[in-house]
Amino acid sequence: MTERVLVWDLPTRVFHWLLAAAFAGAWLTGDSERWRDLHMMLGYSVAGLIVFRILWGFVGSRYARFRSFLFRPAELLAYLRSLATRSPRHYLGHNPAGSIAVFLLLGLGLVTALSGYAYFQEWGGEWLEEVHEAAAVAMLAVVGMHIAGVIASSLLHRENLVRAMITGRKLGESGQGIARRYGAVALLLLAAGTALWAWYPAGGEATGQVRAVQQEQRHDDERG
Repeated sequence: MTERVLVWDLPTRVFHWLLAAAFAGAWLTGDSERWRDLHMMLGYSVAGLIVFRILWGFVGSRYARFRSFLFRPAELLAYLRSLATRSPRHYLGHNPAGSIAVFLLLGLGLVTALSGYAYFQEWGGEWLEEVHEAAAVAMLAVVGMHIAGVIASSLLHRENLVRAMITGRKLGESGQGIARRYGAVALLLLAAGTALWAWYPAGGEATGQVRAVQQEQRHDDERG
């Protein structure tokens, strides 16, 4: 019999929603000088979350591990073709298209965060800002395709995938689900994020002072 089984462990779900919130916040504050320090903190959050997800992709639960959604190109093409029939194969974990989105989001997220940090530290010229903006736009595009894919899959499989990422449960056969929720790991992830944001007032003030010194130096160079 088909029943709702636990597929997504708690750390994976916490990561998913925190990354969505951090990226959305970083995107909305990206063009504002007033919110630049907040933008940077959100960028740090994105980077930290992605580092956690990469580690969790090797040591996490069954469906969170990368090896559970590494598909051959032929499998991806077969899945994409099956979408046209409106009866694609059901995957309990990530489907082939969803797996591509995961890897793209992780890669683009790292490029966006690292290029933004390097540009702020003035480790390169304007090209770093262009890389940062291009990676952020590409990541937003992947997010849009991911959302469209979630909606399409939910309709085709008659299964609410958004709810599944909240509850962790999907339709599957008995015995296919995971046994542990890994609540302690999720608490550690939240604690690390809380510690980072507890540092934000002091960190924001410090980065503001650094930026003021850098701007003053540039003005002195221009006058000289």
